[in-house]
Amino acid sequence: MDSPTHDLKGLFDQLGLDSTQKAIDDFIASHSPLANNQKLIEADFWTPPQATFLKEQLREDADWAGVVDDLNLRMHQRH
Repeated sequence: MDSPTHDLKGLFDQLGLDSTQKAIDDFIASHSPLANNQKLIEADFWTPPQATFLKEQLREDADWAGVVDDLNLRMHQRH
């Protein structure tokens, strides 16, 4: 059985956020770069349900973990 393929658009949909490319780019630009010691999943801009979803995906190495890792990298880069 193949694993589902997820992307940032789908992740933003899961989080209940606007998932247009412009909205994703704007979100990343407005909340980054995160400090080196700031974990994405502990950032103060997430609602509690969003933070819980992200934490669970990483902890369980679930289907969305790779996309969460990608977002984490993007959020720690200067744009």
